[in-house]
Amino acid sequence: MTLIPTDLSATRISDALGNPNREIAASSRVIDLSVGIVVCIPCFRRPQHLRLTLESLANQRTPRSFAVVMVENDTARRESAPVAAEFLAAGRLQGVCLVEKRQGNCQAINAAFETAQALFPAATRFLMIDDDEIASSDWLELMVRTAEATGADVVGGPVLPVFEDDSKPWLSRHPAFRPAYDYSGAVPLIYGCGNCLITRSTFERFDRPAFDLRFNFLGGGDCDFFVRCRDAGMIFHWTAEAVITETVPQSRTSFGWIARRGLRIGAINYRVQSKAAQSAGGRAWVFAQMLGRLPLSLVRSARLLATSKAVVAMHPALVALGSMLAAFGFAPKPYEASKIVS
Repeated sequence: MTLIPTDLSATRISDALGNPNREIAASSRVIDLSVGIVVCIPCFRRPQHLRLTLESLANQRTPRSFAVVMVENDTARRESAPVAAEFLAAGRLQGVCLVEKRQGNCQAINAAFETAQALFPAATRFLMIDDDEIASSDWLELMVRTAEATGADVVGGPVLPVFEDDSKPWLSRHPAFRPAYDYSGAVPLIYGCGNCLITRSTFERFDRPAFDLRFNFLGGGDCDFFVRCRDAGMIFHWTAEAVITETVPQSRTSFGWIARRGLRIGAINYRVQSKAAQSAGGRAWVFAQMLGRLPLSLVRSARLLATSKAVVAMHPALVALGSMLAAFGFAPKPYEASKIVS
């Protein structure tokens, strides 16, 4: 075990960052460089939620030692950094909080994973949780145990919504909130990194940055990364018991927000598929498929209206419309700081 005290670690940490756009905001009193597990947490303007996230990590039921790397992605306000510093200074968690000066979803995630790999050279497994999520008590143990038992390159788990507005429980069945799988086992792909484990060897298969900056403000850099992992023959596993819950504010249960989410999912799908196609012919085929999906999605939405709420039934059509808009160059940018709403 190699422990470094905070007053001696600043140089080591700065060397590990190796990037003028990143700076340390806080670190724990001692850092165990020999830990094999690091939890990464991108943070943006949700300090009260972050406190709950860190509480859930501090209370994990596991004999394994782990570190955290938090990334404050708001250089102006820096509301998350004091919360991170509180947990690190008290010794409730070990690790660092850094500031990534370049704003955007992929910038923050890349900063977290790259710093975790550089600062903790013995770490082989890197997990991620968002700053509005709460890990169940056995989350880390279940995710790591699954990776050990299966040899999976990527492990995913469910993110279950907890709605502040409890008058719409049926929204949990909406594709925007429903987990991709409801069972544990090998799966063909996972789609998001809000509850994931990625091995070091997986990152080493790709050039940096791992998360393509072309998705920085749209989102979907995680989906693109996992599609590339799949195409490289990597193994995915889903652990249904490794539950994370996500706080969903009332603003995200309105029809307008859910409709915009559907359009964004469509835009991400088109961008990911078009990029994966690589050749001009492949991209033309993706474009043709997109055009064909729109009328079919309208039929599907019409059928769903008979058994589902309108906001659920409209999802296929909105996703198809989002893909079409992206194909013609129109796509939302929800991760631009000026456009983010809670």
